[in-house]
Amino acid sequence: MRNRNFIMVVLGQIVSLFGNAILRFALPLYLLSETGSAALFGIVSACAFIPMIVLAPVGGIFADRVNKRNIMVILDFSTALLVLGIILLLGKMNLVVLLFGALFLLYGIQGAYQPAVQASIPALLSGEQIMQGNAVINLVSSFSGLIGPAIGGALFGFFGIMPILYVSTGCFLLSAVMEIFIRIPFEKKPVQGNVFAIGLSDLKESFQYMRHEQPIIMQFSLAVAAINMILSALMIIGLPVIVTQLLDLDSETANRLYGYAQGVMAAGSLCGGMGAGVLAGKLKAKSGYLLLLYDALTLIPIGIAIMLPLPVMVSYGIIMVSCFVMMFLATLFSIQIMSYLQMIVPGSLIGKVISCAMCIGMCASPIGQAIYGSLFEIMGDKVFTVFFVATVLTVLLALGLRGAFKKLESCLISK
Repeated sequence: MRNRNFIMVVLGQIVSLFGNAILRFALPLYLLSETGSAALFGIVSACAFIPMIVLAPVGGIFADRVNKRNIMVILDFSTALLVLGIILLLGKMNLVVLLFGALFLLYGIQGAYQPAVQASIPALLSGEQIMQGNAVINLVSSFSGLIGPAIGGALFGFFGIMPILYVSTGCFLLSAVMEIFIRIPFEKKPVQGNVFAIGLSDLKESFQYMRHEQPIIMQFSLAVAAINMILSALMIIGLPVIVTQLLDLDSETANRLYGYAQGVMAAGSLCGGMGAGVLAGKLKAKSGYLLLLYDALTLIPIGIAIMLPLPVMVSYGIIMVSCFVMMFLATLFSIQIMSYLQMIVPGSLIGKVISCAMCIGMCASPIGQAIYGSLFEIMGDKVFTVFFVATVLTVLLALGLRGAFKKLESCLISK
């Protein structure tokens, strides 16, 4: 864990993810505050997620064939240019079109960026260090998510969107410069045919490996897709709607409290990442489904807080505690799954296979976001039922994964 290049990757992630955190917090919230439409918020968020899904496999192909350092540098510079474009165009064109386009490109860049980071971990670390490395990267993401929304919420509440855009631009530029000095082992592969033929061949190889040689990877990819559609999409759409619209708060206070809520969720993820690093040698694959089962139960207090006529800050407090515990368990679950998949996939396929697994896992999230955006608009004061139904569905999914986790443990033992 003292590997210089891994430390440089971590430092670059700290700066880049901080800029990303405040930007991805502010742009959707700005759209929601300006339009007041939960349905529009859900649809735009869902559509913006699509390029992340599409470009994740592309990013995986590049991660296996191009120096991973160069991918991170180019994409951070590209994100800085994107934010500069938002600054120049804000107020000069239709807001919905501008933010939709900006989020579309931002998520697309992020989709291509993450496979390079994930593929660099097994290239720089080995054995048990892989789970610890994933825990560190997750800690960085959580720490950035903790500070970013809290600062973003304060900036947005007091000064509006522009300071956030300036700060995030500086973060992406600084990260790109730092990443230039990273050295990641890279073996150039022979190029046969044009880029499209190579891409299709690599994708075919990845999916064949997932379907025939390690079908457990496909099974978990589909399970993660279901989790994202039921659970993750609910919180992505539900939390800002609850805090900014359902709770009886003025606009400035609501925006600030939503920033704090994002910070609380990031704190839960931070603690979950620390837990994963400490417990790397003690977590058992066969009991992984229990983390998802307990995670589902955290939705119940949120539904109750919305349903009962409690004081506003009491409801807010219940929601915050539930979000913290939810993210703690979800982070343990996600780090465990990602680390195990990295352990069983050959190094020559790691970028492509992991990105394809991520693609499948993310593909259901836009559907869930669009559905929940409409449901929150339609259900009115009955939205608490959405949380109870989501609890039941997630519990059933967790129980259905018991056999898959036992198979995963067998695969790890055989490796």
